[in-house]
Amino acid sequence: MALFGTQLVITLVMVSVIQKLGPHYSLARWLLCSTGLIRFLYPTDDELRRAAGVPKDKPKSKKGGRHVENGRAGDTFHVPRNLDIQLETAKVSSLDVVHLRYYSEYQWFVDFSLYAAIVYILTEVYSYYFPLKDEFNLSMVWCTLAVGFSLKLLLSLTAHYFRGEESVGERSTVLVTALIYLLVAMAVLIADERTLETGLDRAYASFNRSASQFLQDQQGLKSRGPASQLILKLSLAVWCGVVGALFTFPGLRMARMHWDSLRYSAENRVLRLLLNTSFALPLLLVVLWIRPVSRDYLTGRVFTGMTGPFMTPELFETMRLWLVVFAILLRIVLMPTYLQAYLNMAYHRLEEQKKEAGRITNTELQKKIAAVFYYMCVVTIQYVAPIIMCLFLTMMYKTLGGYTWTGQVAPATGFSPLDNPKPSSPLQGPSVSGTEGTESIRQSAQEFALALNSLKQVFTTEVFRGLLGFMTWWTCFSWFSTSSLGMLYQSYFRST
Repeated sequence: MALFGTQLVITLVMVSVIQKLGPHYSLARWLLCSTGLIRFLYPTDDELRRAAGVPKDKPKSKKGGRHVENGRAGDTFHVPRNLDIQLETAKVSSLDVVHLRYYSEYQWFVDFSLYAAIVYILTEVYSYYFPLKDEFNLSMVWCTLAVGFSLKLLLSLTAHYFRGEESVGERSTVLVTALIYLLVAMAVLIADERTLETGLDRAYASFNRSASQFLQDQQGLKSRGPASQLILKLSLAVWCGVVGALFTFPGLRMARMHWDSLRYSAENRVLRLLLNTSFALPLLLVVLWIRPVSRDYLTGRVFTGMTGPFMTPELFETMRLWLVVFAILLRIVLMPTYLQAYLNMAYHRLEEQKKEAGRITNTELQKKIAAVFYYMCVVTIQYVAPIIMCLFLTMMYKTLGGYTWTGQVAPATGFSPLDNPKPSSPLQGPSVSGTEGTESIRQSAQEFALALNSLKQVFTTEVFRGLLGFMTWWTCFSWFSTSSLGMLYQSYFRST
């Protein structure tokens, strides 16, 4: 049995590319440093002194009552908040971003996602011409790792709100949104599948039936199933609450950048159209899983002048997959526009401060301006992590669910049931002429093949269609709902 074949070659080549070309060519670095992003420089102490008319203090000895370090006096002084100064600008370069917080995590995450997407595309092209029969789809391992890295980064960013004492408001927001999304998920999971096409009922029925048969065949156990449907749906609801909480601040940040981007592109109608399309596409993706207004309307209704439905069920699934990919690619294309809108916050912070009365220290003013650029990689992770997670869940949904990119019926591949899953003599040794090492390797391969066949018997195509389909839909739902809440916040508090 060919367990890997050409896929192993693709994976090994990509690992070599990561080791050799990764340090020199980086998509993550290119997105930040080669797309024309402009950052604002904070004013120096000398510029603030000249603008505020603050004279330079002369160094004094300790006898004069002032501490002197290395021949320089303290640099802290006060300036008026409404000080009229202009910030200088500079293009973002690789030397600037390398010291930013979370830059290494951001670079590795984006570059790995690119390599995983390339592996997936090459595997899909190969399997299109040479369908995988009993081979293990290695691209699913890459996709799973990409989804795992997305959750890990979002968890690490959210964990900061639970460590500092100054993040009480953010911590409360995360907990409240987690509970709200948990309740919404529980309501969704008990909804009739004739309305919301989750596919979880069929997935559970298939899993329960195949798992019971597997237990009976292997151990002679008579069981109605390994787990109840209530426990499985409750576990999914908890996962939904966690994902909704992790998407909260990325969604709020996305809404702020979208609001500012629309304001900056008031004269560019094409850009405004693209921005609004990108923001509204997740809503369309959510609607495509509502059966009465999507599947039943497009695949069941016969319009006037037509002899059949507008789409076949297979074409509808393909259209849904391509729309998810298009929405994600559009977000990536518009990423420099959104990041520039975030960097412009430094300018607006200074302009808003000019309307305030009182005084501020030079260090506080400089930190207020510098913090915008310092946290740019954090904001970038919040921007790309949800869409990368959604992209790779969609890829897994397509492959493990047995769908195609062309709208045709395809045989199930990857983790799917086999027609004849019972291998003959899994522990059978090689011929007499084989060595002990060859016998051990072949025996291990046969044991792995047997375990893989067992998994294929339990985790059928129906199981993956229901599970990954629901996870993809919930990711799109959380992606849009958090951004929509952020837009409502921006409209209410920044309507002027």
